Amino acid sequence: MRKDSIGYRHSEHSVGFATLHLVWILKRRKPVLKGDIKLRLSEILDSVAHDKNWIIKAKEIASDHVHLLVEYDEKTSIDVVKAFKGRSSKLLRDEFPELKKLPSLWTRSYFYDTSGKVSTSNVMAYINDPHHERH
Repeated sequence: MRKDSIGYRHSEHSVGFATLHLVWILKRRKPVLKGDIKLRLSEILDSVAHDKNWIIKAKEIASDHVHLLVEYDEKTSIDVVKAFKGRSSKLLRDEFPELKKLPSLWTRSYFYDTSGKVSTSNVMAYINDPHHERH
């Protein structure tokens, strides 16, 4: 896996960039994510990201909630691609016999990217803003 100058991840059959802004809160918003608990949670989150080959772009652990901005790879997005490409290939080849002459309908390659109303840099700035601990 390598990244180009724009930040896209390149693997054997895909090029792309995808981030996910995650937020979750503690039950009853108990403010317990402090001190050693906060440090250990941070280690655990880093470990999960490392094991999955994800990159935590921004992380804020407040006393009662967590914000993460996670960049993920093609292994995560591939299930979506497989679903669309797989079903469409099967049904089209079943319905249009001339397509069966092709060794396969689609290449193994694909592009992935996320789009949204808020840019990655804005989410990172929000997560990195120390506003969380003022509660």
